[in-house]
Amino acid sequence: VTAKQVNLQKQPQKELFVNELVVRDNKHPNIVNYLDSYLVGDKPWIIMEYMDGGPLSSVLKEVHMAEGEMAAICRE
Repeated sequence: VTAKQVNLQKQPQKELFVNELVVRDNKHPNIVNYLDSYLVGDKPWIIMEYMDGGPLSSVLKEVHMAEGEMAAICRE
């Protein structure tokens, strides 16, 4: 597992944080699953499955995929 500490003051898109909490009830073998969350001081922490290789957003910034590749990933 991993713990993601969220600084809401520096979070440019607060709705992304809310989306992570919304998916807590959805379980799927192809999605990093939410496990729990805590408020530590004034910062929320999200406990989730560990994903080797870092966050998907970092991969998307570095990798350029063809439309067919994106469609295959979305289908899965």
